[in-house]
Amino acid sequence: MPVSPSAAAAALAAEPAASPRRLRLTMLGIMLAMLLAMLDNAIVGTAMPTIVGDLGGFAHISWVVTAYALATAVSTPVWGKFGDLFGRKRVFLAAIVVFLLGSVLAGTAGSMTALIGFRAVQGLGAGGIGATAFALVGAMVPPRERGRYQGMTAAVMAVGTVGGPLLGGFVTGHLGWRWAFYLNLPLGLLAFVWCALLLKLPAGRAKARIDWPGIGLLTATIGSIVLAASWAGTTYAWGSWQILSLGAAGLLGLVLFVAWQRRAVEPVLPLRIFADGNVRLVCVMVFAAGAVMFGTTLYLPLFQQSVQGASATNSGLLLLPMMVPIALVSNVAGKVMSRTGRYRIFPILGAGFLTLSTGLLATMGTGTPRAVTGLYLALAGIGLGFLLQITTTIAQNSVEPRDLGVVSAGTQLFRTVGGSLGVALFGALFGHATAGAVGGPPGAHPGGGAPGRLSTVAGDAYLHAVATGVQRVFALAAALCAVALVAALLIKEVPLRGKPAGPPVAGPEPVAVKAS
Repeated sequence: MPVSPSAAAAALAAEPAASPRRLRLTMLGIMLAMLLAMLDNAIVGTAMPTIVGDLGGFAHISWVVTAYALATAVSTPVWGKFGDLFGRKRVFLAAIVVFLLGSVLAGTAGSMTALIGFRAVQGLGAGGIGATAFALVGAMVPPRERGRYQGMTAAVMAVGTVGGPLLGGFVTGHLGWRWAFYLNLPLGLLAFVWCALLLKLPAGRAKARIDWPGIGLLTATIGSIVLAASWAGTTYAWGSWQILSLGAAGLLGLVLFVAWQRRAVEPVLPLRIFADGNVRLVCVMVFAAGAVMFGTTLYLPLFQQSVQGASATNSGLLLLPMMVPIALVSNVAGKVMSRTGRYRIFPILGAGFLTLSTGLLATMGTGTPRAVTGLYLALAGIGLGFLLQITTTIAQNSVEPRDLGVVSAGTQLFRTVGGSLGVALFGALFGHATAGAVGGPPGAHPGGGAPGRLSTVAGDAYLHAVATGVQRVFALAAALCAVALVAALLIKEVPLRGKPAGPPVAGPEPVAVKAS
């Protein structure tokens, strides 16, 4: 029989704080909220060709993902600081509400421009969910014990990654793409109620200040870099004053941001966490993993539907070879890490498999069978399974417990920046490859998203252009993964922290604050 949130809350009231059952049920509520973002990205990636066919705006397809990832990136450290100010539970619930609001608005979008804006609202909510959730899990479960609970995390990931493409394909084919966003509502409401009832955190007192200058510099820096990457070679020439100005603004913003963080009383992203070599190396690896994950879910369905002739429903199924290994490998790696305390081999294997798989995906052409694509995707899934959760554990184990929230937000920031910047660069490469394939503007999708409406000659030209664009996308992804492999080889295996002296609960919740 399924357990309702209210029944679970009543049962937990009689259990000690350190009860494994209490911990699992509390974590399940957090995982349900994280499942929102997992499902959403997978569903939207599968539905994108249909969305473009309805709304148009093929030249801006990458911005549907980029706006979401960019908003997530710049808001992640802000949400983390708000958690210090107003309490993690309140901020966590508020983030869920923002995400659901963005979902409703995205489902009502009447143009590609509106959809991009509403995806940014979703991204703001996702930033809060990710920043607060990783900090809560890191505080409740020490690194050495985390593998014992990784099976639950892997199960939730399996539902999100496997169910997402299936739901995306089914919903797009039978209900319409707008329901790809409306489906977030029931799960989001369940997660909200579950966490509101079950997430019990001890009260405490803390002081914190919002680093407004740091937030502004971080937003300007990331925005300038992503805009330059997205527009270069498509909207503007690489050597144009617009791109050069954006690049200079991004570089200047980065210098000013680092200088300000050194003097800020409570910096939005404290530089002390990067003093540890493992944290710096983890940031490199999650940057590459974020780019590959976002790029694959966006451009593989497009390739499968446009070049290999898959329907929207079948395209979701064809992503399963990547999604299933992510959950299975992550589960196995977590259990081995918990039992042995060893973990260095996992990021090496993960980056190696990712480099191999993306290199193979870069060889696909118009004649590549679906089975071969599935094999390449399985290799990518194995690599991501080794990397996605282990890297967060390595980073959290490399800093003092007081910096768990900061390092969690920092690694999440690099993952989302990797996805945002990676997809922007991928979009520039893809748009350049498809520019003028049938006489349209750069990146234009002929026929409103349906190659079948074109003449035979124009259709063949378009298919070859899409295949060439995907090859370039994964060639860049392979280069990023090769850099991640070098970083993985440099990881030092620091002994994992074991059980804490007290109950495995999140730290005291701040109730009194000082903002400036």
